[in-house]
Amino acid sequence: MIDHEPQPQPTSGAYESLRRRILASMILAPALPFAVVLLVGTVNFNLAIREATVSRMVRIAEDHRNAVQAFLDERHADLEFVAHLWTFEGLRRERTLADVLADLRRQAPAFVDLGVFDADGVLVAYEGPYDLTGKVYSDAEWFRRVVERGTFVSDVFLGYRNSPHFVIAIARGEGAGRWVLRATIDPQLFTQMVESVHTGRTGEAYVLNREGVFQTARRSGGTLLEVAPERVGLDQASRAVATTVARDAGGERFVWATAWLNDDQWLLVVRQEVGDAFWPVRRATYLGIVILVIGGSAIVLLAVSMTDGLIRRLQRLDEEKRRLNQQLIVAGRLAEIGEMSAGFAHEINNPLQIIRSEHALIAAILDDLFARGDLTRSDDTAELLDSVRQIRTQVDRCAAVTQGILKFARQTEPTPRELALSEFIPEVAAMVASKAAVSGIALDIAAPADLPPVVADRAQLQQVVLNLVNNAFDAVEQRHGTVGGRVGITAVKNGDRIEIAVQDNGTGISANDLEKVFTPFFSTKPVGKGTGLGLSICFGIVDSMGGSIRVASEERVGTTFTVSLPAAVSQEDERRKTP
Repeated sequence: MIDHEPQPQPTSGAYESLRRRILASMILAPALPFAVVLLVGTVNFNLAIREATVSRMVRIAEDHRNAVQAFLDERHADLEFVAHLWTFEGLRRERTLADVLADLRRQAPAFVDLGVFDADGVLVAYEGPYDLTGKVYSDAEWFRRVVERGTFVSDVFLGYRNSPHFVIAIARGEGAGRWVLRATIDPQLFTQMVESVHTGRTGEAYVLNREGVFQTARRSGGTLLEVAPERVGLDQASRAVATTVARDAGGERFVWATAWLNDDQWLLVVRQEVGDAFWPVRRATYLGIVILVIGGSAIVLLAVSMTDGLIRRLQRLDEEKRRLNQQLIVAGRLAEIGEMSAGFAHEINNPLQIIRSEHALIAAILDDLFARGDLTRSDDTAELLDSVRQIRTQVDRCAAVTQGILKFARQTEPTPRELALSEFIPEVAAMVASKAAVSGIALDIAAPADLPPVVADRAQLQQVVLNLVNNAFDAVEQRHGTVGGRVGITAVKNGDRIEIAVQDNGTGISANDLEKVFTPFFSTKPVGKGTGLGLSICFGIVDSMGGSIRVASEERVGTTFTVSLPAAVSQEDERRKTP
């Protein structure tokens, strides 16, 4: 006897703990590499955007410096052309300077006025909107510098006109014959040209001198000749464009690009707020956060869904395992009961033989008594003889039952023999007739006498048919109770095969369960009502006989199991097949 120890079943707490571990693993496994890849990609992209932004600022500053320097060089070249074309005396003649200024302004509207100075700094000829003729400029910084160097571009200053402006001047001649040609540049037009840089929403450009004084106005605050509150770039030594990130006087962080021009006397400044300049970086960061949130949510939702599905599957498997264990226990008990029933039948058969012997003795004694005349025929003796005959009948009946049990339980090697179903099916029906009567089930039998025999082991085929009939009884009782149930056992010839059908009008089998009915340990009955082994064993037995078994069922209508076996081949058939 094998003891089946009950297996401990997982509790809801164990499932929840397992669920948490699986869920954590399924989230962390993809989330960590996803987060690392996204983080590395975002950081590298941000660095690339920052480098691109700084490079763009450098390129803008470089291009704008070249444009401003080209403007100054062109104005200087214009004056050089005039000084080369005209002499000091020629420019002093009436209307000459006016014609020259008109020609210059047609080429470059930035020219405001034009003046000619002698060696003493006296303005001897002037064409422009101001009354400056005769003014002495010998003490002016720009005059001293142009006399020393031969050419000069001044810082913005007020001068006699008391208005911010700057001049471009060139000197010609030597000694007492030295003279100077000077042109005033419109500071507003120059400021507009410098301010033409537009980078983003807050980008701007302006020019400072070495003392940090505005040489052009600044859009964000800063007028001509005002000292800039920031000294960013004024200390740089290189002429190359320098970049930095620093705060302005108001505390705002800017990206600065600075470059020297005008013989390193002016500093071109291009700047843009950090938030504006690095907006693509912030946008990439926001996009990364959105992707992280969406991707993380997708990972979590997928992990939760898969984990819940896995836990449900584990619960189903554990439940099936529990049911299988229970069915194994029941099957073991049934096997033990089967072995015990054979022993019981054997033990009961011995007293029955004694009773039969005693009955024979009583019958012989009664016959002798009647023969000698010791007993006469009467109503009492008639009842006595009837009781003796009833004893014999019931003893024979009990003996038939015990013989059937012994024959069914006997474990012997299968012995296939020709079996006449017209006799076999009524015998099987007789074994279950009492059960059918008690359950109120009508048992219909149809096995024509002219059916060809089948080759099968009687005990095994009996086991198959009994199992199918008992299953039919259970289905019928479940649906109809003790009224209205019908089970039929029929045998018909179909070609060269004999088909035994067990049909009922019970509960039927669902379409989902129909394909699993022959699976070992599968049962539609409640726990304790079936082992789930009967149909799988029937399938194996029928298959070993060279037959097949199929099922057709409809819920709330009934089920039909059909066993198909090859018909036995007679000697006459063999002779017909032999050429």
